[in-house]
Amino acid sequence: MNVLLIGSGGREHALAWKIAASPLLDAFYAAPGNPGIAEYATCVPLDTRDHEAVVNFCRDKNIDLVVIGPEAPLVGGLADDLIAADIAVFGPTADAARLEGSKGFTKDLCARHGIPTAAYARFGDAAHAKDYVRKHGAPIVVKADGLAAGKGVTVAMTKEEAYAAIDECFSGLFGKGGAEVVIEEFLEGEEASFFCLCDGKTALPFGTAQDHKRVGAGDTGPNTGGMGAYSPAPVMTEEMISRTMREIIEPTLKGMEEIGAPFIGVLYAGLMITEEGPKLIEYNVRFGDPECQVLMFRLKDDLLALMKGATDGQLAHMSARWHDEAALTVVLAAKGYPGAPEKGSAIGGLDQAPEEGVEIFHAGTAVQDGVLCANGGRVLNVTALGRTVTEARDAAYRTLDRIDWPDGFCRRDIGWRAVEREATGKSLSVAAQDQQVAD
Repeated sequence: MNVLLIGSGGREHALAWKIAASPLLDAFYAAPGNPGIAEYATCVPLDTRDHEAVVNFCRDKNIDLVVIGPEAPLVGGLADDLIAADIAVFGPTADAARLEGSKGFTKDLCARHGIPTAAYARFGDAAHAKDYVRKHGAPIVVKADGLAAGKGVTVAMTKEEAYAAIDECFSGLFGKGGAEVVIEEFLEGEEASFFCLCDGKTALPFGTAQDHKRVGAGDTGPNTGGMGAYSPAPVMTEEMISRTMREIIEPTLKGMEEIGAPFIGVLYAGLMITEEGPKLIEYNVRFGDPECQVLMFRLKDDLLALMKGATDGQLAHMSARWHDEAALTVVLAAKGYPGAPEKGSAIGGLDQAPEEGVEIFHAGTAVQDGVLCANGGRVLNVTALGRTVTEARDAAYRTLDRIDWPDGFCRRDIGWRAVEREATGKSLSVAAQDQQVAD
């Protein structure tokens, strides 16, 4: 198979690493890619906003499958134009991508189909949104309706914080993504990420993870795109996975099919595990970043074959198997992130840093005058396997500490929930959790 991978981040580097291991793969291209992806694929300077150029490239190179990594091209309808040109795509159409592109759309879908989620209201202006906050009080959650690069959500512990978040959304900071605001009930519990591969009718469970969104240790500070993750998520027990499939994922697929927007690709459910059970926080219509990195590390099976199965409607006849080990990734970010990151600083030591069972995925790098440099907010993802989350964490940090990049920073407590569980003996065995996901 000839494959084109769309994207340039750590998620796409992890996907390239896994796709490159497939015996089905022939030619492999990435647009635009990054220096890490270039080890596996030919990077091409395609402007992925120019859909006609992407279609022409696919025809010229006889591309059999396009894998779209980020959300923006999906919401922008790249999959639609490729499908119209008879080119297979792993990723949803623009109509189906509304599950991520509009939080209000998703909340309305949940309301119609009885999918458990937080109580909510939608607003097109600041005044009515603030009135709602005054009536309901805090804590409360304020979300930009559309895409905001993972930064359009504020968990406001006071009404004043909520008012400021509302003003931020309507200020234009998030562009069209902030044209409407969704305000939600504050949910208490433990967050988890749950993934499924979907072919429009069938959802194949595809692993669990826990992300660390806040920039600071102890889950403090502003939200980011993610400072680290680990898999599997101990809170996702057999019962919780079964309930999530039955109460959240399956009704969603049925609802999308009913409105003529069958979902094909990876469906990523951000969950809050409450005393009442799983509740949907939000959907993403692509792999999480950095959750993808730990999932790819633990996946035993051929990712390319599974993606092709999704595009061909064959997931009912397929399964996904997982390594027994846990995986953990730590994000190295540039100073200034999640605000304006400092770019251009040199990075050294990557060739000598990794130990066995560790990979360094490039998330925001570039080569300038022959030197690897920081070129984004989240720059590197150090990902490791271990018999436990604790072992994986220790291996990741040992490698991270050998990287020569004084201008980078990271959180030093990635995986802390699972580490505490392991220390107290309260966690399930990793192998048992794998079986739950496989079921």
